[in-house]
Amino acid sequence: MWNGIDRRKFPRAYFKCVINISRKNSPESIVTHTENIGIGGICVIIPEDLGLFRGVNLEVELQDGAAGNIVTSGTVVWVVKKHDHKRSGGMIYDTGIEFIDLPAEAKARITKIVEAQLKKDSVK
Repeated sequence: MWNGIDRRKFPRAYFKCVINISRKNSPESIVTHTENIGIGGICVIIPEDLGLFRGVNLEVELQDGAAGNIVTSGTVVWVVKKHDHKRSGGMIYDTGIEFIDLPAEAKARITKIVEAQLKKDSVK
């Protein structure tokens, strides 16, 4: 977990949900889970570098009891390359993706999750 200065406009919560990421105009996708989420974007750890400022398509399964996945687009805004301790010589990429055109209903769902998770975390 990164403990540096957080300069985000919107808070994020450590909340794992399934996400499908694909580059724009590419049939290949990566299925993983989020490290954290907020209405501004997500952080994921993935096995490849998608490319800084690269456009991506996202499908997020929030598992919050509401119907339907969130389908939106995003932009890769930062990437941190790390050694993968599970694979000898392998690398993983801690990746920040900013949401683009997130629908209002999706913003409301994510806001509810973030507020509940932050409240729960502050009680610990």
